[in-house]
Order: sequence, then structure tokens, then C-alpha cells
Amino acid sequence: MTISAILHGKGREVIQVGSQESVLSAVRLLSEKRIGCVPVVDDGKVVGIFSERDLLHHVARDGAAALDRQVGDVMTAPAITTDEKTPVIHCLSLMTKRRVRHLPVVVDDKLIGLVSIGDLVKFRIDSIEADADALRNYIQSA
Repeated sequence: MTISAILHGKGREVIQVGSQESVLSAVRLLSEKRIGCVPVVDDGKVVGIFSERDLLHHVARDGAAALDRQVGDVMTAPAITTDEKTPVIHCLSLMTKRRVRHLPVVVDDKLIGLVSIGDLVKFRIDSIEADADALRNYIQSA
């Protein structure tokens, strides 16, 4: 199965910020929406990703002054992205190897969704459970 199946189930709405926004503004958005990261998008193109890790790193280094900086100064760039045709298992491997928890989904340089490692793990577990149920039903009916 591909990332498209996950987006079909969870939707394609993505909360995002621009690189010129203040870190404080982005942090408030993360808190309000109870999310761990946001893609950073300028002129419709993903230019980075801003996460809790970025915030912690810069606050530890710069103190409260980090909150006054622009998101573009503290984000992780370039963002590691995927497309909707990529297999789920490939994205799980990529996220594990690169130690990231979120992947913006990009098609033709346009952000169309965002998947988390939780989304991918849930999808795999649901698929495995469905396969196990099908096998149990097959065995019981034989």
C-alpha cells in the first residue's frame, strides 16, 4: 500500500507556517493545534519543517531570544519529503533511518498532505490484523 491510502483515510488538510513567521507564533500554533511540527511553506513550496526538536535546540542554545527569531532561521531544511505513490514500508524505513517523525507529502512541488510515524504504524497494524482475520476465517471455513 502507498501513502495515498493513508491520506485517503486521514485527509489532506495540513497546518503550515511561512518562513517569515516568528518562532513564538509557530509555537503558539503547535500548542493550539496540539501537534508536534508544521511544514514551512513559502510561495506554495515546502522549504523546511519546524518541529518541537527545532524549538528545544534553539531555546537551549539562545534562551528566550529564540522565540523572537523567524521560523526560517530555526527550521530543519531541506525537509525530507515523500510523494503519494511511495509504499508505506519505504516511508517507515526512511523515517527510521533519518530519525524523523513526520513527512510532508509533495506532488509537483505542491504540499498535498503530511504523514506521521504514528499514521504509518497504525496503518501497518490495521493491515496485519485484517490479514490475520482473513486467514483465521479461511482456516475456520475449511
